[in-house]
Amino acid sequence: MGVAGSFPGSTGRPPGPDMDRDEADRALDRLGAEHEAIETSLLALQDHAGRRLLEGAELSGVTRERWAATERSITLLWGYFDAYAGALAEAREIRARRRHPNREDLAALTGLLRGDAVTVANTAALPNASPTGPARLSERFTLQELVGRMNELYAESLDMVVASDSVWSALPARIDLLSAELHRTRSLAHSVGVRPGEHPAGDDLVEITGELTALRARVIADPLAFWVAGPGSAAPGGGRPDTSRYDRAARALEDVRREIEAVLAVRQDAEARLMRLRDVLSRADRTLTEARSARGEVLAKIAASEVPAVSGPPTALQERLAAAAEYRRHARWHRLSPLLESLEREAEDELLRARESLTSVTAPLAVRAELRGRLDAYRAKVTRHGLAEDPVLIERYDAARRMLWSAPCDLRAAGQAVLRYQQAAAELLTPHRVAGPRDRRGDEGEIR
Repeated sequence: MGVAGSFPGSTGRPPGPDMDRDEADRALDRLGAEHEAIETSLLALQDHAGRRLLEGAELSGVTRERWAATERSITLLWGYFDAYAGALAEAREIRARRRHPNREDLAALTGLLRGDAVTVANTAALPNASPTGPARLSERFTLQELVGRMNELYAESLDMVVASDSVWSALPARIDLLSAELHRTRSLAHSVGVRPGEHPAGDDLVEITGELTALRARVIADPLAFWVAGPGSAAPGGGRPDTSRYDRAARALEDVRREIEAVLAVRQDAEARLMRLRDVLSRADRTLTEARSARGEVLAKIAASEVPAVSGPPTALQERLAAAAEYRRHARWHRLSPLLESLEREAEDELLRARESLTSVTAPLAVRAELRGRLDAYRAKVTRHGLAEDPVLIERYDAARRMLWSAPCDLRAAGQAVLRYQQAAAELLTPHRVAGPRDRRGDEGEIR
């Protein structure tokens, strides 16, 4: 790289008049400030932690390709900067010759500061060079054009470095923390019998372990594979780390952790739950025993009645309850947990069925009891009114009572007999209803 003066026959002069002294001084001040800013940025890029990590990493995939191109860009960037600094130094040297520069000095300064005075060799290395176009050994730039090229190369290089550093800053540490949590969860799972091949959560832990190992290795070797371009990032081009794989692994581990917590809860209250199950099944068994006894009584005491059959004791549930006790005895908590949950549901259902069976079986006895109560109530009513010795009432009462207190009892016939007694009592009690408002209210309340 060099300035235009190094090549014979090229002046690098821009069109138009030469600069005067004030214009040249202002241009030198501006270019000097740009030189300092560019140098500061280049040194910061050189010392950037992401760049140092990229230099020492064994890269792969898109990151290796991008880093190779970025290294070439950084090398070219420093070459541009050296050419820029050389042109600026030459201009300062010309300006320092005289306090009041002559015409030749101003012409030279104009060519350096405004013209395409900087020639850079090997322009095929430029990012925008056409690989199919004619090869050019050099390319001429103005200082302003050279600053524009340096800005482009710097922004592209910094984007790549910052994106890689952002991924490395975001993901490996989080993966390590998740791996530590995975290790604790795996130890806890082993203590409660959640192992690969024996419980789905154990298989999930193996899968999550493999995923985190592979994910960390890929993040370290190819960080740009986990970079999503777009706004919302510290990188100049914008973007953010892609944490979707990490997030899926974290959610999977959380699901396993909840499963193991459920197993732990089973271990802590397993005995109490087993006792409650035994009690529920015992009540169901007693209720079925009562229903079977009641069914025999109904068949013996109630005539022409269809009595539903009563199922046997819940032996299948008892066997599964015994299996649950064995799981607890051998600390197989991962198998005990789902078994207890299903047993608790089925035991409550069994108790409900037993109660419904008892209610269904004893329904005829309940009907008989209701008829007996109604007959006695009307007997007491007519006795209060002094009508108990009425021959019709005595006859109908005795007929109804014989039916209700004999075995087997015909409920249909007994119900009709009670109704006949009720009707006869109502007919006799009618004159007494008009005795007064108080008596009428009392009679009506008792009849109902």
